[in-house]
Amino acid sequence: MESRIAELLRKIDELNDALKKEHARLAEKYGFSLRERRVIFLEQFRARNRTFRIPAWRYAIPRHIRHLLSLPFIYAMIIPAVLLDLFLAIYQLAAFPLYGIPRVDRREFIVYDRKYLDYLNVIQKGHCLYCSYVNGLFAYAVEVAARTERYWCPIKAARNQIGRAHV
Repeated sequence: MESRIAELLRKIDELNDALKKEHARLAEKYGFSLRERRVIFLEQFRARNRTFRIPAWRYAIPRHIRHLLSLPFIYAMIIPAVLLDLFLAIYQLAAFPLYGIPRVDRREFIVYDRKYLDYLNVIQKGHCLYCSYVNGLFAYAVEVAARTERYWCPIKAARNQIGRAHV
């Protein structure tokens, strides 16, 4: 009889195969490929995508005053985000080697791939750059914390919490 773990690993392999097939289907449908972490669109798809681009001057004028008023608060968060990034790097360099904890590869979490989308104007690409950085940074921080907890925590949670890495 197949063990439960072996069965789950088999299902994971099947799902990974299905995911690869779906990715290949979408890559063909939308005319892109991945090369060295870059998204490359075929020229015919790039030309079509550019037709959907909103001119930057139209996008710069907010539809609602609340959007304009919120911008300073949203973008001021870059300061604590950069500080978090710096402290995470120092923490990993100092503590992880001492305990033999494998370092988290920051590049796996902070991905700037939206800049390759031709239908985004320069302002939208700037916003995407900011969101990619901050959201990726938070995912990176969660993984650093999870690896630390995995090493140090004597009490393993009875149930997984939403948004928590599995320990």
